[in-house]
Amino acid sequence: MNGADALGMAGGDGSLAVVAAAAAAQGVPFVCVPAGTRNHFALDVGVDRHDVPGALDAFTDGVERLIDMAEVNGRLYLNNVSLGIYGDAVHDPAYRDAKVRVLLETAHEVLGPSAQAPALRLIDDAGHEHDHLAVVLVSNNPYAVDRPVARGTRPALDTGQLGILVIDAPGGGHPHPPGRTWTSPQLEVGAPTPVHAGVDGEAVDLSPPLRFAIRPAALRVRISSGHPGISPSALFQLGREQNRPGPALR
Repeated sequence: MNGADALGMAGGDGSLAVVAAAAAAQGVPFVCVPAGTRNHFALDVGVDRHDVPGALDAFTDGVERLIDMAEVNGRLYLNNVSLGIYGDAVHDPAYRDAKVRVLLETAHEVLGPSAQAPALRLIDDAGHEHDHLAVVLVSNNPYAVDRPVARGTRPALDTGQLGILVIDAPGGGHPHPPGRTWTSPQLEVGAPTPVHAGVDGEAVDLSPPLRFAIRPAALRVRISSGHPGISPSALFQLGREQNRPGPALR
């Protein structure tokens, strides 16, 4: 990589994360070419997912920005780590060909009347312990979850915070609400055995304890000047602020 001006990757989110980690380690800009199935990172960083050739313009006519990366047990990722229902589902060999069916079957196993939820435990920002969890999602910066913001995308990738979402499994006897979201620069998740996880959509086994942390401004990203450069939720917020009425004249 000596003398490289930038490092790019055409692929899906899991492959992009590996190359982005190499770019971050070398301090060179990373170019995302959306050639995967869903291209979640491309959407959130502002690359037009329907213009793959145009994404290549970032090498010659790109706009650079600094964004965060996140890590779990030292492994860098761009989007999120899923534990619980989704983490178990991505380990099923049938998942790639029948995602909805496998997710439903896994949810039934975890949430059904005779189910055993994954043995995950953590303490949230309010000091409540969660030890009967169905879903844990730890993202590189928080996702927009409230209406009318475009849900499922991240308004920013440079807040220096992890986005954390947990959903407790039924029957745990927990005194707190069964679902909660918060932000934090770090998180630890305990478990008695290795944990099935989906890391940027890839099946991975993680050894406990799972230590999550944000790496602020870890990655230089270069985006084509012809692409949006921001996510749908960020664009929505920008439009709302521009349409907000100013102070009344007296």
